[in-house]
Amino acid sequence: MSFEALRCGVQFNPPSIILIYQHKDTKRVRKRVMPVRNFSKYSDYSMAAERLKNHPRHRDYLRSVTQGQLEKLHVILRDHMEGLGLEHSLASFHLDPEEDLNKLDDDGLARKKGQMDGLFQRNRRRESDPDFVYDVEKEFGKSGLEKCSWDEESDDGF
Repeated sequence: MSFEALRCGVQFNPPSIILIYQHKDTKRVRKRVMPVRNFSKYSDYSMAAERLKNHPRHRDYLRSVTQGQLEKLHVILRDHMEGLGLEHSLASFHLDPEEDLNKLDDDGLARKKGQMDGLFQRNRRRESDPDFVYDVEKEFGKSGLEKCSWDEESDDGF
């Protein structure tokens, strides 16, 4: 049997992953509730997502759902168990260039690094791309440079 995942979501009480899928043969849309067992606010979300994706009862249904999507849903569940709001959880998935990453904990930093790596891979130019240029040279104007007093002083001694 083959299934196509249409939407994914979380249910907080009881902690569950909700999957709305379509059976490819009959074209019927159905809803599947997959309880997340043995998961607490101290659990590793990536291991829990992998365990759910490889579970024999849910494997066929979750085949078209990416591991990253399941990890995001588990992070939202874990943040809810810690008492954080849904807005906070969703905001943690967005990259803010002005955010100070030195102030994040290890888990938050790993999450941001994963997002930056995904963004880099999407924007990366490969040799197979039609607009790929091997050696790009750009000329930057000097209008953006600001004069500083220490620049002038350091030339005197040399």
